[in-house]
Amino acid sequence: MVMLAAAGTMTAFAAFAHHGWTWAEEKQSELTGTIRTVAIAPPHPALEVETADGIWNVELGNPRQTERSGFVEGSAKPGDEIVVLGNRSLDRSEKRMKAVRITVAGKVFDIYPERIETN
Repeated sequence: MVMLAAAGTMTAFAAFAHHGWTWAEEKQSELTGTIRTVAIAPPHPALEVETADGIWNVELGNPRQTERSGFVEGSAKPGDEIVVLGNRSLDRSEKRMKAVRITVAGKVFDIYPERIETN
């Protein structure tokens, strides 16, 4: 019983820590680079993007939300140029960003359209 409770607590904590935006800066920024890997799998599709300052982990929305944006298997491949608009990690030593919009080969995918900041 104790192990079951501990497992439930750990699962709840992991879900809470993974979801949300508290780990990311409020200000959005752009990241430009080349896609190294594309993973369209739960809990969040993600990309590895090579930039001048290293490899970035770019998280997209949950699989259904990412699909609604039009970004599906085959929308991008390693070697494609990408521009990511999103919120980077508060931890500046971590090359991690939550994307609100990605642009691949001129095609725009609004992952979180309600969060896109316009000037």
